[in-house]
Amino acid sequence: MMNLLEINQRIKQRPPFQMIERVTELVPNESAKGIKCVSVNEPYFMGHFPETPIMPGVLLIESAAQLCSLVIAPDDAASDENKLYVLLKVKDFKFVRPVIPGDRLEISVKVTMAAAGAYEFSAVISADGVVKAKGSMLFTSMDKSAVYG
Repeated sequence: MMNLLEINQRIKQRPPFQMIERVTELVPNESAKGIKCVSVNEPYFMGHFPETPIMPGVLLIESAAQLCSLVIAPDDAASDENKLYVLLKVKDFKFVRPVIPGDRLEISVKVTMAAAGAYEFSAVISADGVVKAKGSMLFTSMDKSAVYG
């Protein structure tokens, strides 16, 4: 549905911090499914952990958050350059199994609440049919001037 170049038109993150490489399903303002291929060459594995590389949990959350941003982002990403959606809260995220190099992450996010510039999502991150992490996240919109005023 969306390849890396199409994703780049919609989100601001870039390698090595871009975590979504392909979108397989997208229903605007409802849900999405995406792919992240975990490579041993990713820079965080040099220190986390050299002898037993494990993807940091915070980057699993970031992967899901980037997919969420595609669900709430307008089709025309330039439509409101002054608005920014930020992660407000991470709720009940559980890291069920370690994510290791070679895993192909299948990330699924679904809107569970949308009101007044706020979105809550449930997220499930799996590899080979095995749940690796799951939880929920809350986003809110704010003006960029409030951050970089």
